[in-house]
Amino acid sequence: MSAPEGVLIVDKPTGWTSHDVVARVRRLAGTRRVGHAGTLDPMATGVLVLGIGRGTKLLTFLVGCDKGYAATIRLGAATVTDDAEGEVVSTTSAAHLTREAIEAAVAPFRGAISQVPSAVSAIKVDGRRAYARVRAGEDVQLAARSVTVSRFDVLDVRPGTTVDVDIEVDVSSGTFVRALARDLGTALGVGGHLVALRRTRVGCFTIGEAHDLEALSAKSGEGGTGADGIPLLSLAAAGRRALPVRDLSEAEARALGFGQPVASSGPAEEAVAAFTPDGHLLAVLDQTKPRARTRVVFPIEDS
Repeated sequence: MSAPEGVLIVDKPTGWTSHDVVARVRRLAGTRRVGHAGTLDPMATGVLVLGIGRGTKLLTFLVGCDKGYAATIRLGAATVTDDAEGEVVSTTSAAHLTREAIEAAVAPFRGAISQVPSAVSAIKVDGRRAYARVRAGEDVQLAARSVTVSRFDVLDVRPGTTVDVDIEVDVSSGTFVRALARDLGTALGVGGHLVALRRTRVGCFTIGEAHDLEALSAKSGEGGTGADGIPLLSLAAAGRRALPVRDLSEAEARALGFGQPVASSGPAEEAVAAFTPDGHLLAVLDQTKPRARTRVVFPIEDS
């Protein structure tokens, strides 16, 4: 039986780390070659894109995709982690807040903004994760970064001493929804934190195609079944969906197969999926210069 390869879209359950999901899929697929394209916090659920076998080579080009989330923000309480898993550090009644006031406060967070990431994050500071420094008692101050919030919709507002606000956002890679919750609470003068988060999209991959992990386990068994029972997107299907496409001629495909350069043609992008005439994903090319640079190759003889 050939080793499984491709892309798997999982609906990560709450309480699981992204590494937990990778470990489970390694057992199901019977291979160590499993990786993910961007973590989700244990509290969060939703789309986790996994690469299996040679599919791990595609993950580099998916990490920077924009993402969509559905979330609930609680106004009236701030926490040390900016989410519900952290200790509450302040409370202020939010009973006076109207939907109109909340909508007005949301508006400045749309578009290109400067955001200070949550201190309890996986960002490295002098070689150590920020969350590890915080847990060790250090005062961690992270630098602001430029991010883009292309959509920030308020869906529902549930009033009370604390106010829960259901939102949907589309954001650039590197945006912290926890920080949006924190900063919205600050803007309204009552503090805020995230109480629920569900990732609904990573680039072109959506929650509607994500597979329940327990259902996969039940179907595949825990002993390692290779590709049997695991609904993988093929390398070709994933490449066509996730990246700009270049269809090679026979001569170009032959040249790339022998490690020879080809001229750039088509999209002038840093990552272009190059296909043979019969539809095989042969390489990912950098076409930003006259000569295309090969970033990843998927030799046909290895299929």
